[in-house]
Amino acid sequence: MTISHRRLGAGEHRVIVLHDWFGTTAGWGPFLDYLDKSAFGYAFLDYRGYGDRVEVPGEFTLAEIAADTLALADELGWETFSLVGHSMGAKAAQLVLAQAPHRVRKLAAVAPVPAGAFPLGEEEHALFHAAPRNFTARRMILDQVTGQRANAVWLDRMVARSSATSRVDAFEAYLTEWTTQDFAAKVAGQPLPVRVFVGELDLALTPALFRTGWQPLYPAAELEVLPATGHYPMYETPVAFATALEAFLRD
Repeated sequence: MTISHRRLGAGEHRVIVLHDWFGTTAGWGPFLDYLDKSAFGYAFLDYRGYGDRVEVPGEFTLAEIAADTLALADELGWETFSLVGHSMGAKAAQLVLAQAPHRVRKLAAVAPVPAGAFPLGEEEHALFHAAPRNFTARRMILDQVTGQRANAVWLDRMVARSSATSRVDAFEAYLTEWTTQDFAAKVAGQPLPVRVFVGELDLALTPALFRTGWQPLYPAAELEVLPATGHYPMYETPVAFATALEAFLRD
């Protein structure tokens, strides 16, 4: 099966990019305009049930995302590559690392879900589990994770895009996956460079989560707090985020 994906740049440092629960390969915002296309070659993957692969059948699991990521790397002829994962995509990226540690050069985790289980509080559980079928709930989540600072135009556009580019059954299944799966033991001790980017205004994925969910697993893990942004730095502070991300990849 040929895996549909999007390419950006033709540089020698190859990078596979995994999107968040709400996103697709088309949902990375204006920061794409500021990436160094001569130094890096990026491949953006849509998950089954999302974006260009919305009609691709699947079980909609993190394991399936990881398998598709490695299959895409094989298809591209990329023996080694770095990984960038946003939110749920960062958890999937860690499963790629668990399955093929010798192939991953660096891991950049953006507003990331950790490898362990991520239980939701009672109110959060109700809100997040309503989101697959309730677009008001999706909007409330987006408002929360951006520090309740985003305007209505952006919030409405993000909700409309997520609803138009993902299947409800896939959206629902991935929620269960990223909140309940626990494979921390499979990645513990991996020595590769890891940088966790957290928006200072994100009310959900915080520096405290780095200290409990990331730092104990990765000896080389570093935290970088991105100023003036929440969960979506690719939209909120695109130039600063592109600069920070590629500084890590290039270092």
